[in-house]
Amino acid sequence: MSERTEQIVDAARALIDEGGSAALTMRALGERLGIRAPSLYKHFPDKGAVEAQVIAFAMRELATALSRAGSLPELAATYRAYALAHPHRYRLMNSGPLPRRLLPPGVEEAAALPLVRAVGGDPDRARAVWAFAHGMVILELDGRFPPGADLDGAWRTGLTPFTAPQATPAR
Repeated sequence: MSERTEQIVDAARALIDEGGSAALTMRALGERLGIRAPSLYKHFPDKGAVEAQVIAFAMRELATALSRAGSLPELAATYRAYALAHPHRYRLMNSGPLPRRLLPPGVEEAAALPLVRAVGGDPDRARAVWAFAHGMVILELDGRFPPGADLDGAWRTGLTPFTAPQATPAR
């Protein structure tokens, strides 16, 4: 990625962090960089391509944070903390279809790897944990839990089936 492309992605990330994905327009991005919006098209074909690079950045950032977790509960706490600290980035990463064809090769797999490792390599179990965590995070970001709800307790309870030893299926 060229230095100018990195500047564009950094500015796009800042716009998203400040006002959500709706704040990212090519015009606003050009204004942030002090250039005319048409100049951006020399580096990116459209806004979707810019968003994909912000998603890739966020996936790498989250993967790095998750890779430091020593257990599934720590990983879940890290995931939640990231989402709450970067709600607009989190929503961009996890709302609507993932623009896989625009993402750098391997970035999605690298982002999933810490979770897959934490559940012993079982991709179905990893997807189930992610679905639970994502649901909890979105409900929290949207203010859907009643005031005073023990969300830490809900997280512990929700993770219990994933942290308990797995039974061996009968044959």
